Amino acid sequence: MAPIVRLRGVGKSFANGVTALEGLDLDVRAGEFLSLLGPSGCGKSTALRMIAGLAAPTRGDLVWRDATRPEVGFVFQEPTLMPWANVRDNVWLPLRLRNVSRAAAAARIDAALSMVGLGGFAGSYPRELSGGMKMRVSIARALVLRPALLLMDEPFAALDEITRLKLNNDLLALKAELDTTIVFVTHSVYESVYMSSRIAIFAARPGRIIETIEIDAPARRDEEFRLSAAYADNARRASAALHGAMEAEARP
Repeated sequence: MAPIVRLRGVGKSFANGVTALEGLDLDVRAGEFLSLLGPSGCGKSTALRMIAGLAAPTRGDLVWRDATRPEVGFVFQEPTLMPWANVRDNVWLPLRLRNVSRAAAAARIDAALSMVGLGGFAGSYPRELSGGMKMRVSIARALVLRPALLLMDEPFAALDEITRLKLNNDLLALKAELDTTIVFVTHSVYESVYMSSRIAIFAARPGRIIETIEIDAPARRDEEFRLSAAYADNARRASAALHGAMEAEARP
């Protein structure tokens, strides 16, 4: 089956003269969990935003399998919730922007909140939620669109380690339930190895992919996998590739 989207020779330059990406070639395969791993400023988030249609490439092409972009959900690094709106209305927002009434959206909102474990918090406000719960609301807001492709820009970076590990497991369970494709931006080698079926390693200046790693591991990821030799071996491979990316960036 053809990839959902292909990026070919993609470059992105900004008005200030900064070239964020150059010569980016990337296929996003249906059903995979693809992590974009690299140092800060290497263009990972820019690539994600172009796939989402939030930015346009300066050069190159994005080619969609079905000629048009499928339904896409986007989870930002910060939850970006409306503080004056309760959880239900925050999740309703993307449907509201498509002129779907609250009543017509009710079942989809309830289903999305149930999937992220917040079924009992629909009437709560962001100020009443923990950081992890706010991120769950943000994920529910993306899932309410029932996306074929879920794009996530370092969604767990600001969370404590215990909450982050819990959300890693919950996201993998959601992926198994929904059979959606996920592209996930992260700085963490360990998170990328635990979550992914494939990792694309980015180097910066300009941003480009210098290595792609297929994660040879069981489909089921759990604490036993974290302690396995396969996990350690894949983490070493990803870490070595990331160091190579940083060395490539340092070279003139």
